[in-house]
Amino acid sequence: MTFNPLKEKGISLEKQLRNWHQIVAKPYKKQKVDCYTRTRQILMNGIEVEGWGFKHQLNRFMAEIDSEDRANISRMGRIENQQQMTCNWMCPEDQSVLETTLGYEQVAVDLTAWLAQNEPDKYVKETFNFGLLEDFDHLYRYAQFAYMREGLEPNDIVQGQTDVIIGRPTQHHHNCNSLRLRNHYDKSTASPQTKVNILTVLSGEQQTHNFYAEHGFMYGDHVLRETYAEIKDVEEEHVTMYESLIDPSETMLEKLLLHEFTEVCNYYTCFEDEVDDEIKKYWEIFLDIELGHLHLASEMFKKYEKRDPEEVIGSEIIIPCRFKSQKSYVQKVLEKEIDKRLAPDGKYYNSIDEIPDEWASYPVQERLAENSAPSENCIKIVEFYHDRDVVEASENLKNKEVVLLEKGLQEKAVAHNTVLPEELQQMIDKHEEREKEKKKII
Repeated sequence: MTFNPLKEKGISLEKQLRNWHQIVAKPYKKQKVDCYTRTRQILMNGIEVEGWGFKHQLNRFMAEIDSEDRANISRMGRIENQQQMTCNWMCPEDQSVLETTLGYEQVAVDLTAWLAQNEPDKYVKETFNFGLLEDFDHLYRYAQFAYMREGLEPNDIVQGQTDVIIGRPTQHHHNCNSLRLRNHYDKSTASPQTKVNILTVLSGEQQTHNFYAEHGFMYGDHVLRETYAEIKDVEEEHVTMYESLIDPSETMLEKLLLHEFTEVCNYYTCFEDEVDDEIKKYWEIFLDIELGHLHLASEMFKKYEKRDPEEVIGSEIIIPCRFKSQKSYVQKVLEKEIDKRLAPDGKYYNSIDEIPDEWASYPVQERLAENSAPSENCIKIVEFYHDRDVVEASENLKNKEVVLLEKGLQEKAVAHNTVLPEELQQMIDKHEEREKEKKKII
């Protein structure tokens, strides 16, 4: 059955205000929650933060809209603020910052992998693949700390749906930010799928940056605090990269239309996929609320731009993401593209051996890691606890870890505390020997 959001009724704006009991949702139980219920909750929190913030920008910078429409935009912002509270506060109080962090990185990996496979624009897909391998490594780095500090195995959070193993090393994610700027799509020819995909991943990455900014200081371990700072800085680069894919010539009302459409599409997908009946009710209500917002945005678009909204968003729902395991796709990209880097021209990509000595990112990386790379320290430290790094992956992929590290490391601008392939192999061998000894004793 087709679902045309522009023809669905939804809830009118005057009926969308909820009371405090309705706004503050009962949190899920972290011991029982499906990992993809958690990822939906995290993503929709980010989607709402983006929608709320954009409406404030709209009212700050659009002089041509009349007082009635300005009032409606402000009311919509109030409702989205309430929705954001509901989404964010589904998270329980006994879920630690590190547990939540692993959820954030699972969002980034599985969302970006889904988007890449369902992206019609090859250039945008390549950008998704590039960002994917960086978030994949972030999940691995945080997993080491989660094990050391809280005794968490990665599968306590990712539930076997997402591999946890080394990716493109985090210390190599730091670039001259101008190199992160991509070619933007053409608003007149890009598909609605591309527009929704980009706004969805951008919202998720922006919220990840915000979460690390607001929570990274909450541990006393200085190495962990520095790692949050390091990865937060990469998330800033991701926001720069993904937002640059958007055509800057889109009008503010065109962008409003796309924001509301993106929210509708994401809530529609959440409602279809949710396995928790209590949380599913919220996705259904919020879908109806966002349909109401989409109708208002459509009317403004027609009123001020004299254009048909279907020129921008089409006439059918877009599926931004089905949260499910993306292991096989991620492994394929990992093995093929771990050595990929931002090209000097700032628009495309090269392999490590193709980038010149005067590459603009080298001075950035050297300056940031002149004392050490915090994300490398996590492997050094976990060695004392576990002989080797904590990895959750198939034996086939585990056996390739040292080869992946060797392929993904640069020769230049490498921190002095970097775990080299031969060191990692020694850790693995040491761990295997101890495991053999344990079996003999048993």
